[in-house]
Amino acid sequence: MASISPDQLLARLAKGKPIPGILLLGSDSYLRELCRSKLADAYLGKENRDWSVRRFSAEDDDVSAILGQAQTLPMLAQQQVIFVSDAEAWERLGEDSRESLVEQLSEYLDDPAPFSVLVLEASALDQRMRLAKVLMEKTLSVSVELSSDPAERARLAVPLSVELAKELGARLEPDAAEELCDILNGELAAVRTELEKLTAYAGARRTITRADVELLVISAKKYSVWELADMLAARQPARALKFLDSLLREGEAAPALLGALAWMYRKLLEAQELPAGTVGWQAASRLKMRADAAERAVRQSRKFPKAQLTNGLAALYEADSRLKSGGTNQRSVMEFLVSQLASPTSA
Repeated sequence: MASISPDQLLARLAKGKPIPGILLLGSDSYLRELCRSKLADAYLGKENRDWSVRRFSAEDDDVSAILGQAQTLPMLAQQQVIFVSDAEAWERLGEDSRESLVEQLSEYLDDPAPFSVLVLEASALDQRMRLAKVLMEKTLSVSVELSSDPAERARLAVPLSVELAKELGARLEPDAAEELCDILNGELAAVRTELEKLTAYAGARRTITRADVELLVISAKKYSVWELADMLAARQPARALKFLDSLLREGEAAPALLGALAWMYRKLLEAQELPAGTVGWQAASRLKMRADAAERAVRQSRKFPKAQLTNGLAALYEADSRLKSGGTNQRSVMEFLVSQLASPTSA
């Protein structure tokens, strides 16, 4: 069975139907924690969590103890949720031990305890092994990793951003959610940080609009990336690197800056597709931007050959993958990227 997305899991939970076995598969810690919280809310409520949530580690705990807990009636509650981290550790067992474990899991999942929700967590599983095949077949698999493609990741982050806003006590309007996730490249940690600011700004009205996002989140980043665009179009790597250094020193986060650059390149490509003579309000409607910003996008787009934009967007996606993989210096990734975008050979 194919994995579902976190927002699809939330929709399933809203229907109130029990899901006895769940696999959280992926490395995004923020999404994983969101799913954990929503599962506990759905099945237990906040008042029952202290005695109805049990946590195990596949690295340290025996599977018989985990399944034994799943088959034990919870105290003072009708249901229990059992979280098992590091399920990929079971792949490292010897063949006989691993086969025995898979048999135990398979038998339990064929006849799960009605009062238990067993949640297994793994960063990744080898799909060639029987463990992965059994879990994918007999549990509800949830991908806790948004797409590696930034545009797709931004799209998938939209419903999650609405949910995050609800947790903060605010309503995030749909077009505001799209704009927020677009400019932040679907990075949920950055989305959460900006939503905290937006919620405080919205105050008593408790509704976050697109205008709020443009004012608080996008304006500064747009200004920065449009300035940087002039240097990239003029093929001035030294100036661009100096400007990048000032942004990073002022505390601009590399993932957020990368998202803003990718957003700008997409808007420039869209602006190049507009018919000649398109006026400000027409461009604003097509580009989903304010008229003044749309006019600037149209002007800037004329400075770039289309090949430079398409190649630049590919370089931005590659840099995004490097940042997401971890283990690399973020400043080094950004400096290499800006040098690449400003290079005379990038076209």
